[in-house]
Amino acid sequence: MTEAKTTIENKTGIHARPASVFVQKASSFKSKIQIKAKGKTVDAKSILMIMSMGLVKGTEVTLVADGPDEAEAVKELKALIDSKFGEE
Repeated sequence: MTEAKTTIENKTGIHARPASVFVQKASSFKSKIQIKAKGKTVDAKSILMIMSMGLVKGTEVTLVADGPDEAEAVKELKALIDSKFGEE
């Protein structure tokens, strides 16, 4: 299992477009991937679950992956969040 913490920094948080980009990226990996934030843990491959978390700017999230490509999955998804989804 591989984990990484990061903080949502884009002004609008994770709304529909970045959630879609995130889910597409997460779904490209074989590992089970989850996002933990605000005391909840959800499937990172489900856009509805991610949207339901209400991830706004300043929210700290933990990415957790377990499977054959877990290290790469966590690294790439953290980089995607840290890039502010190319919005700024």
